[in-house]
Amino acid sequence: MGDIFKAYDIRGKFGTELTEDIAFRVGRAIVAMLGVDEVVIGRDMRISSPQMFKALARGVTEQGANVIDLGLVGTDVLYFAVHHLEKGAGVMITASHNPPEDNGMKIVREKAIPISIETGLRDIKALVEKNAFPEPVQKGTIIERDVMDDFVVWVHSFVDVKAIQPMKVVMDASNGMAGKIAPLVFKGLPIEIISLNFELDGTFPVHDANPMVEENRRQIMDEVIVQGADLGIAWDGDTDRCFFIDNTGKFVPGDFITGLLAQRVLQDNPGDVVYYDLRASWYVRDSIRKARGVPKISRVGHAFIKASMREDNAVFAGEISGHYYFRGDDVYVDNGWIPALMMVELVSRRGGRLSQILSNAHTYHISGEINSTVKDKDAVLKKLESVYGEEGNVSHLDGLKIELNDWWFNVRPSNTEPLLRLNLEAKDPNTMVAKRDEVLRLIRG
Repeated sequence: MGDIFKAYDIRGKFGTELTEDIAFRVGRAIVAMLGVDEVVIGRDMRISSPQMFKALARGVTEQGANVIDLGLVGTDVLYFAVHHLEKGAGVMITASHNPPEDNGMKIVREKAIPISIETGLRDIKALVEKNAFPEPVQKGTIIERDVMDDFVVWVHSFVDVKAIQPMKVVMDASNGMAGKIAPLVFKGLPIEIISLNFELDGTFPVHDANPMVEENRRQIMDEVIVQGADLGIAWDGDTDRCFFIDNTGKFVPGDFITGLLAQRVLQDNPGDVVYYDLRASWYVRDSIRKARGVPKISRVGHAFIKASMREDNAVFAGEISGHYYFRGDDVYVDNGWIPALMMVELVSRRGGRLSQILSNAHTYHISGEINSTVKDKDAVLKKLESVYGEEGNVSHLDGLKIELNDWWFNVRPSNTEPLLRLNLEAKDPNTMVAKRDEVLRLIRG
């Protein structure tokens, strides 16, 4: 059981690692730990999600709380509903981009504040393992609730929809929840949608629901070129991440998207704080400063970024993984639809193509994330610090980051595998390649 309780969620193979009995106990544990009388539950299109919902809802109701059943939604819709309906807890049944046989649960408390292993998930695990819950006075009931109309109004409020000009956009739902949500979000806008994989299908028959992997975005990249489209947008399975393809069919890395969106958000919020993860290109820092914002670096992971945003009342944050975070009415959440709307608005306002808007990004040279299998992660990190530490600024915020005059690198250990993850950037391409290979030689021995 222990392996399914991850840093930020519960996730595992349904029926063997993650069973209906565990889901039932999790439902009871959430009510017992948080003392709530209602729990909002949403689910994705995975084949096992209906079974997971029945078991989880039975646990919640038998522990005396009502279930607010959102039906088939994305994770960002669940976050919205918890805050919008002013409820004390929410659970999204999803395994995001994991293989079809997996499922999981993302759990939040009031204001959609995430419950991670450090902020309550460990306690839920302990209650699940003990399996001794206080008997409630009465059982709860299941109440169906549709929040999609309100959700669409909310995400539209982050942009000027009247500024959006006619354009052709290829959209890849990856057979995930975007197939249901995209037609609702873009309804009434002057967008010609070329739809790919909009049918909800938890077997992911065309490609996995993880556009971070190049082979999974090959279809949309090719289709943008074939259609002569202005833009391509893809989502992961539960829609809390989105990814962009420019008009030439090229994938745009998440740090460049973070820099662009930061500029857009800071137009309305000059002087505010914007967070970005420590793997991101200098492009993000420079873009935030250019737009009169205050750039700040965060550890990787939505629980850390949301906590940092709340502490500083930051207006926006982004990760290279395609997570983008927004502030709204005392809630700080990642969302896959606000960035999509902002991008079509941004391209409309600038009257050009995304490739032209990002032309200055070519002066930044990044390695992308490179994984290496190592026997002793701590020993390698110490070796790297001994080699480069005296030359540059050293940070242990998340793994090891050393920033030098014309290049920097970050090496983070995986929480679950014997891996070190390298991200590196330099001010010219030759230095990037040379330093990338140099650091990799040290990592790999």
